[in-house]
Amino acid sequence: MTTSDTQPVVSIEKEMKKSYLDYAMSVIIGRALPDVRDGLKPVHRRVLFAMRELKNDYNKPYKKSARIVGDVIGKYHPHGDTAVYDTIVRMAQDFSMRYTLVDGQGNFGSIDGDSPAAMRYTEVRMTRLAHEMLEDLDKETVDFSPNYDESLLEPTVLPSKLPALMVNGSAGIAVGMATNIPPHNLSEVVDATIALINQPELTCDELMHYLPGPDFPTGGIIYGTAGIKEAYRTGRGIIRIRARMQVEKDRAGQETIAVSEIPYQVNKARLITKIAELVKDKHLEGISYVRDESDRRGMRIAIGLKKGSVSEVVINQLFKHTQMENSFGIIFLAVVRQRPEILSLKEMIANFVSHRKEVIIRRTQFDLKKAEERAHILEGLKIALENLDTVVQLIRQSANPGEAKERLIQTFGLSAIQAQAILDMRLQRLTGLERDKIVEEYNTVLKDIAWFKEILASEQLVYNLIKDELVALKEQFGDARRTEIVESTRELSLEDMIAEEDMVVTISSSGYIKRNPITLYQSQRRGGKGKTGMGTKDEDFVSHLFIASTHHYFLFFTNRGKVYWCKVYDIPQAGRTSRGKAIVNLLNFEEGEHMTTVLAVPAFEPGHYVLMATKAGTVKKTDLMAFSRPRTGGIIALGLAEGDELIAVRITDGTRNVFLGSAMGKSIRFHESDIRPSGRLSRGVHGMRLDPGDWIVGMEVVLYGQTLFAVTENGYGKRTSIDEYPVHKRGGKGVITIKTNERNGKVVGILVVKDDEDIMMVTDRGKIIRIPVSNVSVISRNTQGVRLIGMEPGERVVSAAGLAEKEEEEETGTD
Repeated sequence: MTTSDTQPVVSIEKEMKKSYLDYAMSVIIGRALPDVRDGLKPVHRRVLFAMRELKNDYNKPYKKSARIVGDVIGKYHPHGDTAVYDTIVRMAQDFSMRYTLVDGQGNFGSIDGDSPAAMRYTEVRMTRLAHEMLEDLDKETVDFSPNYDESLLEPTVLPSKLPALMVNGSAGIAVGMATNIPPHNLSEVVDATIALINQPELTCDELMHYLPGPDFPTGGIIYGTAGIKEAYRTGRGIIRIRARMQVEKDRAGQETIAVSEIPYQVNKARLITKIAELVKDKHLEGISYVRDESDRRGMRIAIGLKKGSVSEVVINQLFKHTQMENSFGIIFLAVVRQRPEILSLKEMIANFVSHRKEVIIRRTQFDLKKAEERAHILEGLKIALENLDTVVQLIRQSANPGEAKERLIQTFGLSAIQAQAILDMRLQRLTGLERDKIVEEYNTVLKDIAWFKEILASEQLVYNLIKDELVALKEQFGDARRTEIVESTRELSLEDMIAEEDMVVTISSSGYIKRNPITLYQSQRRGGKGKTGMGTKDEDFVSHLFIASTHHYFLFFTNRGKVYWCKVYDIPQAGRTSRGKAIVNLLNFEEGEHMTTVLAVPAFEPGHYVLMATKAGTVKKTDLMAFSRPRTGGIIALGLAEGDELIAVRITDGTRNVFLGSAMGKSIRFHESDIRPSGRLSRGVHGMRLDPGDWIVGMEVVLYGQTLFAVTENGYGKRTSIDEYPVHKRGGKGVITIKTNERNGKVVGILVVKDDEDIMMVTDRGKIIRIPVSNVSVISRNTQGVRLIGMEPGERVVSAAGLAEKEEEEETGTD
């Protein structure tokens, strides 16, 4: 179809498709993606080639960056000077490139994101390693193509002894695709390449024995190898990189987190600013300051911790909320035979080996050709020297050089090249010594020719040369790995970084919680004055005390029958007289909901049950595994009648007796088989029927031969054998466990104890006393008990807990 003026009509749709595809391929091949052979994008290749042409060598003086940029954009790369200078800058930054290719003098930016100085102020030259990428370029080892105006030739790829694509990596965004190849350690890449040459059948997993993973110039720690394996097998994968941190403690006990390495491509200044903002906005707690203490000796970010802060928890928060932990998405995309392809590790190495094989063959062919040409000339010179007098006479008798050349060819059967070489030979070459040198050179060239032909005839010799060159690279430029790889099949938790130790966890009535090492409280004799375990306001008092390991779980049961989940190490450690931290800042309680009881769980395992008792005497048994995965907003533990609340929770194995004690001094003992297991939403069954005004204060699961300790609010208590309490069916009225009167007051707690244990009691004024159980005699059930703690007027006991002493020797004192 044509118009009236015979001009062809072009479909807009077809033209758009064609033009866009041409543009896309131009970007992919000619700008954004690296070549799999030399690992360079066109702009990098042109920069190095221009520096070579300017003889900007490592052992020669620096040249102005502007001069290099001018040559590159004027001769080979018709784009903006900023793009070319940025390329030069990056190749000179030791925090961007694992092995720099440009040696820079001047300000080339910093890891803080500082801009480099203008190109008129900086100077550059190639590094020794860059020369290894350009070596043999003049031996017809690679193809050349015309530059943009066809006035010059430029290489389409560099010979590159260095596996640069793996060693320095690459990043680029093309049209519809992107590449993100991490840097690797040169020594490991060389080892993997040699291993693949020796055993071409090696798999990607087997190659990982030699090349375990990326090696970033900024160091850091790679957590887990799953992402590395996936990337090496498929060409795509995601790895996690963490900063390297160390907790330092000064003489005063103040802790500081020192960061010496950060993830690759993370801006240090922005990272510090982000941490400061999170601290200001209260998203990061426990940090008093953050400052950059980096100097010429290396990187150091100091993060000061507030007194009582848990360094492991703060580190975990830094990993979660900042770029102290960063993901790196690996995409092994490169140009292979003018086409973009996603490659596996094995394919990337194999392509490099194939390239080097071709380079060596072409180099050898070039050397052979030059050697044969030289041998041809030397043969002519040798003939001339053997017939020196005749040659001299022939030349003297010739009228001109042309006639002399023709007569030499006819007389001795020489070629034109040989005859010309004889005519060009200086007279000094006719001396005896020079004649010997020509013969020696001829013999050497013949040996070289034989060697070159041997190489071209043997593929194994070519591979041996590749390996020898790689080993020489490793010996000269190889270094130690900077990035640590932690082989992990699971997510690392804080528990992996926290030493296990027993803690005293105290909770006040207004909802403050804290933990302290159990060694903070010394054992005292019966009747001692106690030690303050938690500072409280006048209207507040300590209501709960627990002993648990830092690795245990805490299940927080609330007045509404819900349960929340927390690790003991997530509870902040505070000073002995400090109130601690509000529970509402740890758990997501609903409005009007408050914590009533807590359960320390060593681990969630099948075959165990959670036994619960309410204030109204209801009991319920539920499988422990039903509580192993609570949500942030908590889950329902049991259904409660109006006005009732949960007061005690224990873990059982299904074979225990249950013991309930009331405030009026009554108690009941029954076997837990009387309670059938039920789901989380059920209400449970009657455990003990109570008199009006009475309520349940405690529950224990007991065995025969144990002793029961009862404590009253006025500081009295007693120890009684559990065998004195008959086993009844659940739902009864119970028997007397301790007399409650004006002297004793009401019962505040019951607990099962052993002779080698200690008892810890807490008063409403924050006082804690620890006394050995053996100091209290075992007496009968229907008695008043003895004084356990010296009380001040108006003071009362609010809680008691048992403690298994772990030291061989107890401390004594009257603190």
